[in-house]
Amino acid sequence: MKEWAEEELNLSIQWKQSFCLFLYTPMCGTCQVATKMLTVTLEVQPGIKCGKMNLNYMKNIASQYEIESVPCLLIFKNGKLEKKIYAFHSVPYLFEELKGIS
Repeated sequence: MKEWAEEELNLSIQWKQSFCLFLYTPMCGTCQVATKMLTVTLEVQPGIKCGKMNLNYMKNIASQYEIESVPCLLIFKNGKLEKKIYAFHSVPYLFEELKGIS
């Protein structure tokens, strides 16, 4: 999962792509667990475009998408926000949630 700049997010939205965006903060223990689960899920589904952003440096993203807490996974389909996931539950749960965006 590659660290994205705001420009990369805007281009993906502009080009109406389907992708997910993982929002985290480095000192968040739950974010570290979520990162591991998401990494495993993406290895099983390699066709999914996914980036990550450190929310400490993306205050406007937090405001724009009304992010309540981290970790947060934003799922976009055709450039539009479809779903926000705060509770990652398990790898199989993430697998099912991300199935339709590849």
